[in-house]
Amino acid sequence: MKTICLATRAVCAAALLAGVAACAPDADAPTQAEPRAVANAGLTVSNARIVLAPVAGNPAAAYFDLSYNGKSGVSLTGVEVEGAGMTMIHDYANTGGKAQMVMADSVPLTEGAPVTFAPGGLHVMAMEPTDALKPGGTARLTLILSDQTKVTVDAPVKAAGDER
Repeated sequence: MKTICLATRAVCAAALLAGVAACAPDADAPTQAEPRAVANAGLTVSNARIVLAPVAGNPAAAYFDLSYNGKSGVSLTGVEVEGAGMTMIHDYANTGGKAQMVMADSVPLTEGAPVTFAPGGLHVMAMEPTDALKPGGTARLTLILSDQTKVTVDAPVKAAGDER
């Protein structure tokens, strides 16, 4: 279930406006040179990357691909980004004929059904990025499942205009 971000309207509005460049549909998928996939507890994470906003200090976005081969009833409930003050899982939904960024409470994982976090769809907003997130560096993404399993991967950090 997705709920419109009312309680944190100001934060979401700032994330939407400031993070548009990081979430823009023209932010292409990563190249073949990305790190290998990491698998744990039936969850395989690949193509992980963090894209910084064009203006330092504005929210960054994290993208990745998931495949799941585990028990039923498990969902992705959170993602931590090393070097960010807080994170939110977002998606886009059509509300009143307009595409609008919405909070995603959780993302159900189903065996054999890949899930893609990509520009213009599901993504993780990394709010309050610190100086630890620098283009050309790496940062740890920790995915948290509803059964409290945690899977951590290293993700390259890209500048807003970097080739992906």
